[in-house]
Amino acid sequence: MPEHEPELVNLAPSTTAVVRGEVPIAGLRDFFDVSFGALGKTLAAQGVTMLGPAFGLYRGASGETLDLEVGFATDRVVQPEGDVVAGTLPGGAVARLTHSGSFDGLQAGWQRLETWIREQGLSPQALRWESYVTKPAPDMDPRDLRTELCWPVDPR
Repeated sequence: MPEHEPELVNLAPSTTAVVRGEVPIAGLRDFFDVSFGALGKTLAAQGVTMLGPAFGLYRGASGETLDLEVGFATDRVVQPEGDVVAGTLPGGAVARLTHSGSFDGLQAGWQRLETWIREQGLSPQALRWESYVTKPAPDMDPRDLRTELCWPVDPR
């Protein structure tokens, strides 16, 4: 599978609907599953349209727990309901890398992107997100997954 090259893009901010949480690493899958269920019900009930793939936004450094938002870009602001709240994906300069393959390789992709950012003379911000371009399915080949890694940057 060919390696994708990192790139620097300028993105507009996006309105989002999200579920937020402090999630232990071992509980990530369950958090994503429950969050996507709640988001689907709330967005459908409010007639809010998803404008892109699902994403996971991470704040701060990774550790035993993650400060996480799971959601979708939307056509308008969602009204808070249960755990679903309005959010935003930031705009501006973003370093982006498309990861091909299973989620097991995402950490190496993030490390590669961070190295590239620093080589460009940029500083990574404290938050970053993954956009799940290919919707995972239980019977799919993990090599077919595509995930965009997006990391806002500042000049040094």
